[in-house]
Amino acid sequence: MKKSIDEHAARFDDVAAEYDDEHNQTDEYRACVSLVLDHARDALSGTETVLDVGCGTGAIGLSLAEDAGTVVFRDISEGMLDEARRKADEVGLDNVAFGEGTFREPNYDGEVDVVVSNFAMHHLSDEEKREAIDVLGSLGPDRIVLGDVMFFGEPDPEEPFYSPEVDDPSTVGHLADCFTDAGYALIAVEPVHDQVGVLVGERV
Repeated sequence: MKKSIDEHAARFDDVAAEYDDEHNQTDEYRACVSLVLDHARDALSGTETVLDVGCGTGAIGLSLAEDAGTVVFRDISEGMLDEARRKADEVGLDNVAFGEGTFREPNYDGEVDVVVSNFAMHHLSDEEKREAIDVLGSLGPDRIVLGDVMFFGEPDPEEPFYSPEVDDPSTVGHLADCFTDAGYALIAVEPVHDQVGVLVGERV
């Protein structure tokens, strides 16, 4: 049985302080971060609003802050948000905003130009991902950049890149359909592993 949002939040609260040092340090994760940042920056001129959903400790959004007008951070874990706030304070960022939010309830009603998310959406089921992409699209971004665990082929059950007890990755085909149905054309599909990649959608 998959974990609830509260259970996921508590799990991330517990590891937030050590997360950057102990988690997501694989080559695949770093490649995803680099690609997400590159594709997001391609859509920024310095005035746009970026929404980072499932922001964790802020690796993506904080890196984009100097290229954007405003970066809005949303996560289910207050512990992870605290780490992101601390890092923003350390470098003196004043164009950032933090708050609790989910993919399907981001708790933000302003205009959004770019949505980014990295290694977070795979906790949702296929139908929940469809709903999430619909909700994010309804905020009006011109571009959505998603880096995540996703299946480009049949995953090797002996070597999963994910944790079946807490993760629920989708196929690239399903995610592509979700983007299309939400009014976005995929302009980039970049695998970095047979179970990890980056999708970039632009509003049609």
